[in-house]
Amino acid sequence: MNTLLSFQDVQYHYHTISGETQALKNISFTVHEGEFFSIVGPSGCGKTTLLSMIAGLIKPQSGELHFADTLKNNPSGIGYMLQHDQLFEWRTIYKNVLLGLELRHKNTKERREAAKELLRQYGLEPFQNSYPNELSGGMRQRAALIRTLVCDPELLLLDEPFSALDYQTRLTVSSDIVDIIKQEKKTAILVTHDLSEAVALSDRILVLSARPATVLRVMDIHLTKQGTGAAAARKAPEFSAYFNELWEELHGKEQ
Repeated sequence: MNTLLSFQDVQYHYHTISGETQALKNISFTVHEGEFFSIVGPSGCGKTTLLSMIAGLIKPQSGELHFADTLKNNPSGIGYMLQHDQLFEWRTIYKNVLLGLELRHKNTKERREAAKELLRQYGLEPFQNSYPNELSGGMRQRAALIRTLVCDPELLLLDEPFSALDYQTRLTVSSDIVDIIKQEKKTAILVTHDLSEAVALSDRILVLSARPATVLRVMDIHLTKQGTGAAAARKAPEFSAYFNELWEELHGKEQ
C-alpha cells in the first residue's frame, strides 16, 4: 500500500504572551492511500494541530512532513471538513456545493455536472434548490461533504464533523459519509473524541497522549462485519475488545 503522507519526529510549540507551550513532541506516523485513518487523544492534546499542519496552515518547527507527489504537486489535493457544515444560509444547496469550485476558479461545466451527479448519487438532488435551513443536520453535513468532494481532493481532513449531531443522526450520517468516501476512493483522516466512532469507522487509529502529544500507538482495526455501515461494525465480535483496548490505552496514560 502506497504512503500518502508521513510525519517524522515532528514537534510544534505555541507561543503566547504567557510563554511557550509544547503541543506536539516527536510525532511519527504514516497514512496510506485509500485508508480511513482516525486520530484520538485527550482534549487539547493537539489533534487539530496535526490537521492544520497537513492542510498547510502551520509548519512543523522541527522534524519533517512528507507528501506523496500526487499531493505535493496538487494545491487542491486536500479537502477540509469542519465540525459545523459552514453552509451559507442565503445560497441554495446546489450553490453551496459549488462554492469551493468558485473559490478555486474551477467552476467549469464539467465540475458543475459532477456536482449534480454527486447530489443525485447521494440523495440530495430533490433538495438542490432548497436552502440549508430546510434540511436536517445530517443532510446538511452530506451537502458539506459533497461540496468538498466536487473539488476532487485526494485527501479529506475531517475535524469532528459529526459532533454537532444528535446520537442517532450521528450514527447514520457517519456511516453514510464513510461509505461515500470509500465509494469515491478517497483517503480520509478523522479527528474524533468518540472512541466507538473511531473503532467503527477506521482502518487504523493513531492514539495520542495528553499534551505535549506523543504517539502512544497506532492500532490496526479488523472487524468481521455482517453487512456494511457503522451499525454492522458496532455488532462485530471484535468491536468491544478494540474499544476496551483503546479506552485502557488512553485511561492508563491519563493517570
